[in-house]
Amino acid sequence: MVNAHEEKVAQGLWVPLMEEFYTIQGEGFHTGKAAYFIRIGGCDVGCHWCDVKESWNPDLHPPTEVQQIADTAAHYSKTVVVTGGEPLTWNMDPLTHALQERGLQIHLETSGAYQLSGSWDWICLSPKKTKPPVDEVYAQAHELKIIIYNKHDFKWAEEHAARVGDHCKLFLQPEWSRSKEMMSSIADYVMQNPQWQISLQTHKYIGIP
Repeated sequence: MVNAHEEKVAQGLWVPLMEEFYTIQGEGFHTGKAAYFIRIGGCDVGCHWCDVKESWNPDLHPPTEVQQIADTAAHYSKTVVVTGGEPLTWNMDPLTHALQERGLQIHLETSGAYQLSGSWDWICLSPKKTKPPVDEVYAQAHELKIIIYNKHDFKWAEEHAARVGDHCKLFLQPEWSRSKEMMSSIADYVMQNPQWQISLQTHKYIGIP
């Protein structure tokens, strides 16, 4: 039997909240901007180089009322980044509605592995090979961020770029543990293919969350 807590999570009224913090966006199109991050627990995509594997098991993170999360976020920033884990594991409609009621701009970071829910001002799609995106996310993405682990990933990046809309910004980002090995190849690739830009995990370089 589903208990009351599980029912509220299923409805999206509560979400398994791993952490929330105010920081600087370190990656992609909005690099350098202040933002409040909401990290949702739960992910079965299973990327081997994930740097937040502790987010994968939703049972480790307390179900938290979305109104409470939105109230806290509104004290810090006009821009909120919902990340994970994989946020689209859950119904994001109530959370994004609560954030919008408070006049906040809402950004999503997703692998695209699940159907879209919620209403978003910016969607960053970062596909993973272990569980590719569903079709509808490509058309909605404002930003495509491909993690480059080895040279084979450039071809994979182009396959995904062919599926997003013309408005979508294209970024190549070195996987952190391989940054030194891959950075020159990424730079060369972007110079030869200037529709792409480089994304760096600048928050790790400057030592902030």
